[in-house]
Amino acid sequence: MKKPPVLARAVAHGLSGLRGERGAQLLPQARLAGPMPWVIAIMIALTTIAAAGALALNNIANASRAELSGGVTVQIVEAAPAERDRQAEAALEQLRAMPGVVSAALVPKEELDRLMEPWLGENAGGGEAIPLPALIDVRLDGAANRERLDALRKRLLALAPAAQVDAQASWLRPVVSAVRSLQYLALALILLLAAASAAAVWLAARTALGGNRETIEVVHHLGGTDAQIARIFQRSVARDAVLGGISGLAVGLIAIFAMARRFAVLNSGMLAVGGLRPVDWALLALIPLAGVLLATLTARFTVVAALRRML
Repeated sequence: MKKPPVLARAVAHGLSGLRGERGAQLLPQARLAGPMPWVIAIMIALTTIAAAGALALNNIANASRAELSGGVTVQIVEAAPAERDRQAEAALEQLRAMPGVVSAALVPKEELDRLMEPWLGENAGGGEAIPLPALIDVRLDGAANRERLDALRKRLLALAPAAQVDAQASWLRPVVSAVRSLQYLALALILLLAAASAAAVWLAARTALGGNRETIEVVHHLGGTDAQIARIFQRSVARDAVLGGISGLAVGLIAIFAMARRFAVLNSGMLAVGGLRPVDWALLALIPLAGVLLATLTARFTVVAALRRML
């Protein structure tokens, strides 16, 4: 039976009051007293920290690979000092004359002693009791692939039989692989946190629907639609998500700055290239927005699906 025009206008006028704060009264608890903002804040804080770690690890891996892609180390492994020095000078001269070699420099003995000091002790390399190889740092104009390394070995072995040629990238390949694994672990953690946030919103929306079933039935009898009711829950959850997102981002940034200061004290070359760039900070700032969008869409889909089964 169709409602009279006067009654239809009255019902429509009454349903217009479901917008804004009056509509939000369908939820069983006050916004700040409920757990939803704090749950979202915790999720956003953890996501921010995990995302910052993933971005820093990505910067470390990319910078290390770019820096070492054209690097080659030539070792002159010879016990006799005079013969070692002679082969090192011959290899250095040959390398500087070869095409494709941007630079070649002999690593000073003082620097070798300093590098070996943590393992051999102070002044361990001062004598010849533990002879250290002569090292030549070589930089190519491209990647140090297998073909280029084989060509270097053939040219050097004729003049320096004790020469050993290795790509610098091969030394750090296990380290870079471990860094990549940690990066994928951080990305998996972000996905798990997103799923947990969506599950928390789903549970809160279902709980609110169950606690207000009678009110929702009255609204339906007055002509209210599923979309109108869903907007009430959607708006309330969005406000909770905004509050939680801002709080979580603040906590996450504080933790990131604290950890950055700790790592800066280490003064490590690899960690130094892991700093966050402006684009990384912009991505971190988008995390609360993504959290609000995820919570809002989850609430809407949950409420609409539940209402279709409920009524």
